[in-house]
Amino acid sequence: MSTRYDTSVAESREEGIAEAGRTVQRGRLVILPTDTVYGLGADAFSPAAVQRLLNAKGRGRQMPPPVLVSAKTTLEALAVGVPDWARALVEELWPGPLTLVLRQQPSLQWDLGETRGTVAVRMPDHDVALELLARTGPLAVSSANRTGLPPATDADDAEAMLGELVRVILDAGRTPGPIPSTIVDCTGEQGRILRQGVLPIERLNEVVEPLGAEIVDEG
Repeated sequence: MSTRYDTSVAESREEGIAEAGRTVQRGRLVILPTDTVYGLGADAFSPAAVQRLLNAKGRGRQMPPPVLVSAKTTLEALAVGVPDWARALVEELWPGPLTLVLRQQPSLQWDLGETRGTVAVRMPDHDVALELLARTGPLAVSSANRTGLPPATDADDAEAMLGELVRVILDAGRTPGPIPSTIVDCTGEQGRILRQGVLPIERLNEVVEPLGAEIVDEG
């Protein structure tokens, strides 16, 4: 059974974020708003919690969740071999609807699924999400919906699909979705669009072309 907190009310917001933080520490699931859609979140460093997230979504380990962070500097702890042009994207477009797939830091003790040595990282542009992430550290977060259904853009939809499987819902009203973040593969010599999202490829190339790089969309 989930408890819902209205984050537009200061007291409820403070209580809700605190309880969401404790819930994550206990290895349970929470629903949080982002700058695209609502997300289903779990402690990225708890394999059992990540598996709960995948089970709740109806998703297998071959579709590992991305990781949300509260600060650009966290990227250094999660990824290695970050290209200069990917760093430029971070500086220019984070926080925002941009997910970067990078080579994972080998020393990390986590299990997000079949990542093939990579990690997808994003810093969302939403104050409630960032406040929670500052408490919890990196969260494994996937869109708050059952696989095959549209992502939730308000707490009602998220609760209808996942309310029985989470402990805390942070309600921040309607999010800007349903368009998700743009995903860019940064593990090769040039960037590749893995999913078209809010940020168009033209905007990404505005950032990387001065560095002699290019992001391509291979369809």
